[in-house]
This record gives sequence, C-alpha cells and structure tokens, in this order.
Amino acid sequence: MQPTKSEVHVDVVLTAMAIKYMQRMANFIAGAVFPIVRVSKSSDKYRIWTKGDWFRDEARLRPPGTPAVRSGYTMSTEPYTCDEYALAKEIADGLRRDADADVNLDQGAVNFVMQRLMLRREIQWVADFFATGKWATDKAVDNKWNAYDASTPIDDIETGKATILASTGFEPNKLVVGYEVWRYLKNHPEIIDRLGMGGSARETRVVTREAVAAILELDEIHVARAVKNTAAEGASDAMSLVHGKNALLCYAPMSTTTEEPSAAYTFGLGDGVDGGVPGLVIKRKRDDIAECDLVEGQLAWDNKITGTDCGYFFTSVVD
Repeated sequence: MQPTKSEVHVDVVLTAMAIKYMQRMANFIAGAVFPIVRVSKSSDKYRIWTKGDWFRDEARLRPPGTPAVRSGYTMSTEPYTCDEYALAKEIADGLRRDADADVNLDQGAVNFVMQRLMLRREIQWVADFFATGKWATDKAVDNKWNAYDASTPIDDIETGKATILASTGFEPNKLVVGYEVWRYLKNHPEIIDRLGMGGSARETRVVTREAVAAILELDEIHVARAVKNTAAEGASDAMSLVHGKNALLCYAPMSTTTEEPSAAYTFGLGDGVDGGVPGLVIKRKRDDIAECDLVEGQLAWDNKITGTDCGYFFTSVVD
C-alpha cells in the first residue's frame, strides 16, 4: 500500500503569487492633460484677461508733437469650488488576527481606496471635459478613422488645429484619445506611410505615441485606458472602457501660467502627494466600537474649462 496524495500533501494558498485586478496608474489621464493648480482653500476665484482686448489692431500713426493713441484691457474673475470625495476600507481586528502572513491587509486597503478614487476622478474628467457641449467645436468626422480607405485623420486633426489657432492665436499641442480610437489611429495607413513603415517594417516596428505626436506636430498624445465596472456588487461584471470612442484636441500649457490661455485647469485642494497623486491623502483611523482599523482616502478637486475656444472635440471617430 502507498499513501494517498491527500495524506502526504494538504493544499495551502501559495505565497509567491496571487491575482489582483489593479489598474496601472498610467491608465488614468485625468491628472496629466491639463495643469493642476494646488490650492489651500476649497473655494476661491481666479482672474481672466479679456481675450479680445489683445487682438485689436489699434496702433496708429502719431504726428510729431501729438500723444499716442491710448488703449487698454479689462479682466474679470471666475470661482472654483473643490468638492471632496472620500472612501474608506475597514480592516476588522478578527480579520487581521486570522490573516495569513502573505496577506498584507493594510497595503491592500490602501491600493483599493486609491484605485477607487482614481477611477472616480477619471469618470468625472470624462463628464466635465470629454463630452459634447463642452467645447467651442463638436466635430463628427465625415469618415470614421477605422475606415482606412476613406478616412483622413491627419487632415481632420489639421482642421481642428487651424480652427483653434484662428480663434485664440495658439496652436493646439495635445491630443487625448480613448484606447478604442488609438488602436485604429496608430495603424492608419496615413500614419504608417508617414513613418515609412510599409511592407515588412510594419510588422516589426512599434508605433509610439511620441512618433505619432511628431507627425501631427503636437507635444503630447494621451491614450486613456481606464476601465470601469457598472454592475452592482454581487451581479455579473459589466466592464467597459471609460473614455469611449472620442478624441479631444486642445491647447494647454505644460504647467500653470498667468501668461497663456489653457483649455482647462484642475484645481486640487491640498499639497499631499500620496501615491504620486497631487492632493491625494491616505489616512489610517481607529474605530474602537466596531473593533476595526479604517484606511481612508480623500481627494478634492474642481475641473474647470477656462477656454472653450482652446478645445476641439471629435465625437465617435471610430465605429
């Protein structure tokens, strides 16, 4: 007789691997497109210089002995209000006592709370910036960019650039696309041809965001990859990409400035930089009544469009 498998081995949980669906921070672009203004108060005002005052041709010939023609500019103010979002994950004392050594409940709670706050901010970014009715131009392209034989994405984007330049004096420098758009745009024959990647080279070379940005004469291309689950807890997952099949062309300075316009700003309350996210604060609290620790995250911000004419929104550019 030989011992059975169950007699010589008892199944235990592996400590060298586990499966956790935690999105990469690079999936979220809400904090990368527009400059973040760190503020110490939840509400205040910012100044706006009147655009038209800077574009009038008012200089005149001045005869000897006469004063120069005088002109000037005006300004106004607009308010911002940072709303605070928060989420807490509890760690019960009994759960902490019984947890195996490889289960880091505290780090897991921090990651969970931070992910949820990042997702909330990303979804709010889409509602505030990545939708119709927000910018001076909403454009439905004549031919979808995944219709390779008929579409002209480079020309569509050049038209958007010309529109913003003519209205503001600034040429757009950033393009934001959802992943569903990027997967077709980077493989579009117009892009492949400009990169000299025909034939076998197309199969071996990687099309990067930087390379496509250079073709389009843009500083940056942001590809949004965030995913959300709209199903309630306990129901079957309903997963989808957050940003859909749209694209936003815009001008925004690389940092906060008082000298240039910007399509938008994000006002972030506080200086905390937990997890590399400006304004994010992670706290640990004790609930003696419930006999548990709480890992609580908070993040306060206000997304403000500060120049509708600095944005050009492409709606449903792929099928």
